[in-house]
Amino acid sequence: MTSELIKVNCLLAKLTKSEQYAKTLQLFHQIQSFQYLKPDQYTLSTTLTAAANLRDVAAGSQVHAHVIRTGFKIYPHVANTLLSLYAKSKDLASVKRVFAEIKVPDVYSWTTLLSACTNLGEVDYACHLLDEIPQRNEAVWNAVITGCADNGHTSIALEMFNRMHLLGIRHDNYSYATVLSLCTSELDYGIQVHSLVIKTGFLVKPSVTNALITMYFNIGNATDAHQVFDETTHDQITYNAVISGLVSLGDSEYAFVMFKRMQEIGLSPTERTYVSLMSSNPCEKSSIQLHAHSIKSGFQNSNPVSNSAITMYSNNADFQSAQKAFTELEQKDRVSWNTMITIHAQCNSDSNSGDAILTYLQMQHHGIKPDEFTIGSLLTSTESLQNTMTILAIAIKNNLISKTEVSNALISSLSKRDAITEAYDIFTDTNHKNLITWNSMILGFHLNGYSSHSLNLFSDLISSGLTPDVYTLTMVLNICATTSSLRSGKAIHGYIIQFHNFYSHDTSLGNSLISLYSKCGDLNWSIKIFNSIIHKDIISWNSMISAYGQHGKGENAILCFESMVKVKPNHTTFIAVLTACSHAGLVDYGVRIFNSMVNEYGVDPGVDHLSCVVDLLGRAGYLDEVEKLVKSDNGVSFDCRVWWSLFSSCAKNGDVRLGRIVGEILLELEEDKSGVYVGLANILAGCGYWEEAGRVRDMMRCHGVVKQRGYSWIRS
Repeated sequence: MTSELIKVNCLLAKLTKSEQYAKTLQLFHQIQSFQYLKPDQYTLSTTLTAAANLRDVAAGSQVHAHVIRTGFKIYPHVANTLLSLYAKSKDLASVKRVFAEIKVPDVYSWTTLLSACTNLGEVDYACHLLDEIPQRNEAVWNAVITGCADNGHTSIALEMFNRMHLLGIRHDNYSYATVLSLCTSELDYGIQVHSLVIKTGFLVKPSVTNALITMYFNIGNATDAHQVFDETTHDQITYNAVISGLVSLGDSEYAFVMFKRMQEIGLSPTERTYVSLMSSNPCEKSSIQLHAHSIKSGFQNSNPVSNSAITMYSNNADFQSAQKAFTELEQKDRVSWNTMITIHAQCNSDSNSGDAILTYLQMQHHGIKPDEFTIGSLLTSTESLQNTMTILAIAIKNNLISKTEVSNALISSLSKRDAITEAYDIFTDTNHKNLITWNSMILGFHLNGYSSHSLNLFSDLISSGLTPDVYTLTMVLNICATTSSLRSGKAIHGYIIQFHNFYSHDTSLGNSLISLYSKCGDLNWSIKIFNSIIHKDIISWNSMISAYGQHGKGENAILCFESMVKVKPNHTTFIAVLTACSHAGLVDYGVRIFNSMVNEYGVDPGVDHLSCVVDLLGRAGYLDEVEKLVKSDNGVSFDCRVWWSLFSSCAKNGDVRLGRIVGEILLELEEDKSGVYVGLANILAGCGYWEEAGRVRDMMRCHGVVKQRGYSWIRS
């Protein structure tokens, strides 16, 4: 090897080690133009490492071709960097092909292949390969365990950990840390692993200690997390684990105590320290101090810290400081821009929508492409169809429409803005529909008045092989209730019993079924469903009380209300029971319940409650009591519903004096409604005030109000 090549290889290694991968590739291309320098195996392996870290398949493939031509693929370190290149590029076929060409695979070769298989969906194949490896040390086991853990195959990862233990293969800090990270819902198993850690002496390893602390915090057990912390040596990562855990449990005060303590023993805060503390939503004063401290510690150009500071300020509604932190960040990444777009979207007005889109355009000008989070934030920032269509164009231009999350958000947004045709076009073009896709489209049809399409689409969902969840079933049952589609509702009820019997006792589904049968006129089934619900919530009781009221069963509604023992009634409960009393003419019960609402349950009466009482008393002819109620200083502004209810009672009972007063109030509120004039004229005429009734009709004509013509549903 010439001295020049040695110098070049050292420079390539230095560039790669300092993560200047693009410069590594540039230097390699320069070397190729020199006739007197011939790249060797070290040149090629270093360059392949740079290409692998850049995920630059094109550059890596060129170097691979050079490796084949020069015969350097026989060198293990060259072959292994090729494996790494294709593994990081998610090209499993190429990984397998390169591995097959290695005559004697070493541990790195096997672990790279196993990791690629588990990360790219061939877990069973990885487990099969593991059994074929001649010498299975802890590294190859860890490759499978870590790959399974990282890709959601928790049960397989735990099974492999158990097999490793039964075969007598010693666990190391990597396998312990990985498995402990999976024990958030496996408390007993986590405690067993903790005991094994102590027994094998790995509690001294920081990665294991940190995994144990994180595990206990994740299950909400701060006591054992602190005990592990107290029993071990502490570094920055350990303190970060505790601070992050405390923040996750909402104990930000003690998190700041630990922040202060780590500095007192000479440990400097890291990026993660500041990110965790900033996510704890400190008060405005603490936010400023914390951000200033991070700048003083040298993190003013740290993207994770600055992005967290921007979010922290926005959570305190300090948008000026958020904008300043964003502006002062030198190298803004996609997260930085998305965070600012989200801040503009939080106000949810079209003026802020313009700011959000302007921020996106600036992001685009800086050469940063949007992702699914960008599109989601832009969509939440607008209420107008025009802006939504602009965002749709952005998604299409950047090839994001193929992402299921983006198509789902667009379907939902377009449906809410009456663009149901465009929403359905996206739905039909979405190749990988998940349950959210179907739910969004089903709801979209219903919101736009196409409820029959919603129910037909639900049938298509069943045929697609996807399993509807409780949200889906509740939604379609509510659609059936709204449209009085008893036949479809019964079919869905039967489907639940036949295929998802474990949902039968779900409270939210039961509540929807009560409402369905009640609105479709089948009170008996409402009662059956109510009685079958094991865990009745406030909605269950309110639905049943409303069902009785809708069917004129006022006494049953009152009995149902009085049976509420474990569940405290809310304002909706009282509206339901007062309405039931009004429809059944149960004045004494209604008044008693209204008084108990205020005096016993401490519920302040709202306009709906007072409307019910006005209707209750008015129907029974207690107009003097109603007049006292509406004139009382109760702090509630009556709306037209209350006045119309009282106006109807005046007409029914022939109360001219009060009818005149209420009529004048309604004329001020709704002078363009013919019903006010006609109703007042009829009250006056009914009591013999013909001349005054005529003046009211003249007033109606002067205001240009035309009485709506009557018509019949029966055609001749």
